Amino acid sequence: MRLPTRVLMADLTARRFTVEDRADLFQYYIGGAGVAISLLKEYCPVGADSLGPDNPIVFAVGPLVGLYPLASKTVAMFKSPLTGNLGESHAGGRSAVAIRSAGYGAIVIRGASESPVYLSIDDKGVQFRDASGIWGIASSVTTGRIIRELETGAGTRTIMRIGGAGERLVRYASVITETYRHFGRLGLGAVFGSKKLKAVTVSGNHGIEVSDRKLYRETYDDIYRRAVESPVMKKYHDIGTASNIMPLNLQKGLPTMNLKTTTSPDAERISGERLAENYLGRRVACAHCPVACIHIAALREPYEKEPYFYKTTMIPYDYELIYALGSMLGIFDEKAMLHLIDDVEIWGLDAMSTGVVLSWATEAQEKGLISQNETLGLNFRWGDEPTYAKAVEHIVKQPNEFYAALARGVDHASKRYGGEDYALAFGGNEMPGYHTGPVSHVGYLTGSRHSHLDAAGYSIDQAALKDKLPDPKAAAAKLLKEEAWRQILSSLVVCFFARGIYDKDTVAKSLETAGHKVAPEALDEKGMEILREKNRFKEREGFKASELRIPGRVFETASPLGKIDEKYLRESVEEFYRLLYA
Repeated sequence: MRLPTRVLMADLTARRFTVEDRADLFQYYIGGAGVAISLLKEYCPVGADSLGPDNPIVFAVGPLVGLYPLASKTVAMFKSPLTGNLGESHAGGRSAVAIRSAGYGAIVIRGASESPVYLSIDDKGVQFRDASGIWGIASSVTTGRIIRELETGAGTRTIMRIGGAGERLVRYASVITETYRHFGRLGLGAVFGSKKLKAVTVSGNHGIEVSDRKLYRETYDDIYRRAVESPVMKKYHDIGTASNIMPLNLQKGLPTMNLKTTTSPDAERISGERLAENYLGRRVACAHCPVACIHIAALREPYEKEPYFYKTTMIPYDYELIYALGSMLGIFDEKAMLHLIDDVEIWGLDAMSTGVVLSWATEAQEKGLISQNETLGLNFRWGDEPTYAKAVEHIVKQPNEFYAALARGVDHASKRYGGEDYALAFGGNEMPGYHTGPVSHVGYLTGSRHSHLDAAGYSIDQAALKDKLPDPKAAAAKLLKEEAWRQILSSLVVCFFARGIYDKDTVAKSLETAGHKVAPEALDEKGMEILREKNRFKEREGFKASELRIPGRVFETASPLGKIDEKYLRESVEEFYRLLYA
């Protein structure tokens, strides 16, 4: 069969498009992350303004999309306005299947429009639609509803759009797709906003042929069976990632109140079990996924002036949202937390960055670094959801210098107002929700996206609870090996939850049925090369590993493995980068 090698090039400045066949890239880099980094390096000039027309947006999918379960992610790459180097974000939903069904392996959006626009993409190319009527609509939910009425392809299309945060260039604004999925991290929403790009819709009805149907059926059945029978996948279906709340709280690894502590007696109130028992309204799956790990709360409340009339709000939740907008802010009232999650969703902000920014601001006000003059009269207190909700609105609208600083991320704000020791960011990206030991933080520092999903350092910490912590060199080697392998998974665009299912032999066999032969033993080096390319882009844009800032709070607050040793972190980071280019 033929690999998806067509790349759609859309120029917002000229409002023109072309289609190129880039079999060279897809044969070498497979798809997804591998192809995306190559296209980003090709089309993003050195030193480009991340909020300027020269910063391209690259969406890429992989050869297993539409063929196998759990191959359902789209990789987005761009220059991040939050960190100034690599921006990479992954989203599920229908986006990957829609892009492949339209006949493309990747989409590159360049330039900037003079007036608001949204793109309607199908197998015939691009329509540049006037978005003046929906520009200024702050709600990403309302934007999606309007575009659904305007565009055809219901049930098969994807609608990727921004809310008010993206329009106002908040550096950690997200792009929302299918309402409950996001390109969340590193500011893709702000890049959309800088281009006056309100949304991108993609639809298509191309089928996918396989050359050896018998081998394909055998491979498919094997992957499907392992997915539905896996106890890990059952956990994701039943409770979701929110099942991590109570174990981490008991281990004293749940970041709470800006990581001043790692446990709370009230954590059960925001646990996955509590939410599933009292609020779970539905489960949603990404396209071609049998697991359905997306959990949606149904929050039923009376109208304020009509006590016998009720409204039901559907609100997505998972571990990272609960950590960032729950424990990190000292919010242990589940309804209040769900309200704040809903606000962040509507504005189109990255939840993790928002929670970390607000938790820093709370502590900075406690310590007298900022006053109510800066906060416009708000008194930040742990657990005070209405005040945080108002602060979220201010971050989006940026009515003064303080909120404009918060809109640029906690690194920037702390450099302006102080409190860098408790400004929890790594490489400029706000901290994920794991304080499990030193290796989790080494992972944030060395990961190409500074994300917990880069190399899952927390899993090495967890293993050390039963065994022993590897020395810095061994930890670095393990992290590097895992992140290199994850480049293969993200080039296939396989969900990382399925990493135990898609082992090397399964990957090689599934690729063969997709028309891409590669020996299992060659995959490791391919992944390493993709990882090097991503780090070369970062370094090209000014990233220096030797200048990484480690927040002092990391060393102050004990983890489940005790206090974290700064020397261990720095030696591990140094070894990681040495091995990367060895």
